[in-house]
Amino acid sequence: MESHEVMKEVLKRTSAKQIAAELGLSLSLIYKWAEPPEDDSGSGANNPLDRVGQLVRTTGDTRIAQWVSERAGGFYIRNPQHLPRLKPLIPITNDIVHEFADMLSTIATSSSDNVITRDEAKTIRARWEELKSVTEGFVKAAESGNFGPPNEPDKK
Repeated sequence: MESHEVMKEVLKRTSAKQIAAELGLSLSLIYKWAEPPEDDSGSGANNPLDRVGQLVRTTGDTRIAQWVSERAGGFYIRNPQHLPRLKPLIPITNDIVHEFADMLSTIATSSSDNVITRDEAKTIRARWEELKSVTEGFVKAAESGNFGPPNEPDKK
């Protein structure tokens, strides 16, 4: 979905007048954000979503996306760069189970004294992020059809 399409959907649920007032911007600018950009023969304006996207691309720093995600009450997970290709499903499933076991082990070790320090919390967070990433790779591969039935040899 393009950024102006997102803004158009947002304006169906949130008043453009309210947005303009809270951001100290003109009502017409808010409406322009919901139109295709000028370079696509529309009359829209570069909206904040476009700017955030440009900032992430320019800096290559995903902390920007993480910050936005946290403000929305969520979290950012980078999509895997390389999806498993035609690998056996069981070993890949075992990898996820192993990552999950490592996560639980990290939690158990950290909480064994009934206290979790800041450093232990950081370690738990790092393991959690890794588990989410590995699992996302698995889900993306499944959605891409990488775990379908093996190809049968051509029958003559």
